[in-house]
Amino acid sequence: MPTEPAPVKVAVMSFAHVHAAGYVEVLKRAPGVELLSSDPGPHAADGELRGRELADRLGVGHVDTYEELLAWGPDAVVITSETSRHRELVERATAAGAHVLCEKPLATTREDALAIAAAVQRAGTVFMMAFPVRFSSSFARLRAAHDGGGLGEVFSVRGSNNGMLPTSRSWFTDPELAGGGALTDHVVHIADLLEALRGCAPASVTAVTNRVLHADRARAETAGLVTVTYTDGVVAAIDCSWSQPDTAPTWGGLKLSVAGTGGTVDVDFFGPSVRGLDGRTGRPIQLPYGADTDEAVLATFLDAVRTGSQPQPDLAVGMRTLDIVLAAQESAATGRTVTLAGV
Repeated sequence: MPTEPAPVKVAVMSFAHVHAAGYVEVLKRAPGVELLSSDPGPHAADGELRGRELADRLGVGHVDTYEELLAWGPDAVVITSETSRHRELVERATAAGAHVLCEKPLATTREDALAIAAAVQRAGTVFMMAFPVRFSSSFARLRAAHDGGGLGEVFSVRGSNNGMLPTSRSWFTDPELAGGGALTDHVVHIADLLEALRGCAPASVTAVTNRVLHADRARAETAGLVTVTYTDGVVAAIDCSWSQPDTAPTWGGLKLSVAGTGGTVDVDFFGPSVRGLDGRTGRPIQLPYGADTDEAVLATFLDAVRTGSQPQPDLAVGMRTLDIVLAAQESAATGRTVTLAGV
């Protein structure tokens, strides 16, 4: 008979990120998981559902402080805070001996990223980045085509990650809390896919950004184009924006086009969906279907917690994808190409 998985106590630190609620729903269904959350205030005063009120709606236990949460003795924590607070929460979680799954991007500064790396090294705990798109079945098929030589020699990549302005969590548009805007939010996903697909280091980054869209609501860039040249000469162009209108039927999407001497593969990672119209309002409806990538991320993390193995994407991936973002920000500010030496 199959054995029950070893029990794991998982703490969710903060409900700031839009993925927090989805992770809670997955963890509630996961066998052998005890779950507790904390989301201390103060929170934004613009109607965002946070704290105990959100915990009650999600049906998850809640404590008022991180001290109480860590005193519970979690085996693992899921950090879904504002990006600028990742360092503090990783340091507190690892000091308590907990394994960490951290939302992307890793940090808002290189200094904070290095401090996170030092905290993880001191503790000797498992650390994993939450990059769900690399767990999709579409990416698995792309990877199989690439690894099997079906694309020949890859020479260029085009990626786009376009979404709605994230008004349900206003901190995403605050450069202090998020570290930037659409560039920070969206480039790391495609950078992670290229890391997983090709395993090649970035050599230089050139970027331009603007705030033409949503200028009255956003405090950071809302659109950008980032060009990454890798050490083997492959060039990747990444379109990142909050360009979906508020009336769009879905939050947005992520697409990748990989060109090689043997052919080109185009992937729409969120394309499979049922489309229709709302009979009451006449507005379009788009309901995606397919495997739950959040579920795959959390299953991988929980397995690593139980076995002590190091899952992917790891801390090094978080560091390298952040370096691309930081270089893109510098390039956009200076108008120059930024070289990444020894990343």
